[in-house]
Order: sequence, then C-alpha cells, then structure tokens
Amino acid sequence: MEGPGSAAGLAEAVGWIDQAQAVVVLTGAGISTGSGIPDYRGPLGTWTRNPEAERMATIDHYLADAEVRKRSWQGRRGSPIWGAQPNDGHRALVHLEGRGKLSLLVTQNVDGLHRLAGTAPERLIEIHGSARSAGCWSCGDVQPMAEVLERVEAGEEDPRCRLCGGIIKSTTVMFGQSLVAADLMKAEAAARSCDLMLAVGTKLTVGPVCELVPVARASGARVVIVNNEPTAYDHLAHAVLRGDISDQLPALVRAERGSARGPGAAEVAVVHPLADGPVAPGEGRAGAIRGGVAE
Repeated sequence: MEGPGSAAGLAEAVGWIDQAQAVVVLTGAGISTGSGIPDYRGPLGTWTRNPEAERMATIDHYLADAEVRKRSWQGRRGSPIWGAQPNDGHRALVHLEGRGKLSLLVTQNVDGLHRLAGTAPERLIEIHGSARSAGCWSCGDVQPMAEVLERVEAGEEDPRCRLCGGIIKSTTVMFGQSLVAADLMKAEAAARSCDLMLAVGTKLTVGPVCELVPVARASGARVVIVNNEPTAYDHLAHAVLRGDISDQLPALVRAERGSARGPGAAEVAVVHPLADGPVAPGEGRAGAIRGGVAE
C-alpha cells in the first residue's frame, strides 16, 4: 500500500486502474502536442510566440473590435487542428472506456480530438467548448466551423450571421465567458464519486477545472498525474509519471500502441507520490479564471 515516502511506479498505477470501477480523466493541452497542436504557455506555445493571441481570446475585445475578429478568423484558417489526428494518448483513453472503466472524460482542449478518437459523447465534457463549430453571439445559431471558414476563404474578413447579422465566434469559451454550469456540476459529481482520478497533459493551474483533483482526493479516490512538467497538484497525487504521454497512457491502461515504437520505448520517470490523508477541496488552489481556453 502506498504511504509516506513510497515510490508508486507505473506498474502499481496500472494495478490501481485494473482495480478501479469509475475512472475520471482530466486532459489538457499536453495530450494533443503529440498530434502537432502546440500548447498555450510552453516555450513554443501559442501565447508565448504571439501574445496578441491571448487578447483575441478575450470576449470583450473580440466583440468590440472588428480588427481583432479579422485577425481571429485568419488565425482559425491556419490552425493546426485541421490537419491533426488523434494520437496514442487519445486512443488509449478510448481503450480505457472500452474496458468499462471510464466514468467521465473532462477535457480542457477545444481541438475535438477526443471525439475524433471515438470517446462516447455521453462520457465526454469539452469544458472549454469546441473550435470545430461556430455560433452567433446574438441568435445562437450554430454551424460547422468549416462552413464559416469557406466564407473567409472567399473573402469575408469578418463573417456575420446569415440569420440575424450578429457576430460569429467559435463555440469555445473565451476569457470573460462563464463555463457551462451543468458541465461543471456533472464534472464535480463525477469527481466526488470516482475511485481514481487521472490527470493527463495539464499543469492544473486553471480553475475551477483544476479543483476537480482535490475534490476527488478528498472523496477517497487515488490520483495519478501524467505530465511532462511539474503540476500545481503533484503534492496531492499518489503517483506522478513523467515522460511522453503517447507512450505512457497506452502502458498505463494496457492498450497497444499505434505507433511504430517498440514496447520498451517509454522512459517513465516516477516522481514523488502522496502520503495518505484527507485534503480539503480547494487546498493548494493555483488560480482561477471565470472562463477561457487554457491548458
């Protein structure tokens, strides 16, 4: 049994998943970097390379400034998500669902790759929305993003709703927008009832989503974190695994890798696990925003 100073490794975490009946998975930008989609704040991140991109992701600026919208539409045209495909990490979570273990997958990503990989819609919450559709701010009409981008390609710099003339934006949650309350309630209920929380590819710095981790921990669930870098809640985890997510997740959930790399390719570094003991929800909180696309 894990305890103070123990070194829970990959094999032990695999055993925990084998025993689990209800696994809640929380994913962030790190699971999609293997598909060619950069994260937001990393060394090559979208906002690191282009600070203006964060301004374009703020709802007040977007609604008030036509030039911001025009630049946003050009950015959407060139987004790497259009050529991206799910990687072994996404497929491993579909395998976990197929084993009957997955209770809920909450993703902070807007790229739609979990859906493309085959995660069942009823077990998926895209908490920050989706970049693959567009909606009118005024009347709420929603259509595939590809259809709006065709209009941009044809020369419309700031396409408007054809039903009411309103401003169109992607169906992502921008900074300044509220998250969907029903989604948050469903995610929190799942965190309270799960027996294992698996956080993948997220630094766990953006609330309220990051707070699902201490909620699950306080409710008695084991917590396993898989990420290339330290996270804000490593101190709460029973095990923290470092390394390539596309290698680690298949091994963790007993899924076959779809890549050409051999079974010995994954180099998994085990960081400290947690001493048992209750943790109050919100302890170690790293920060919060009202809404917005984030890692």
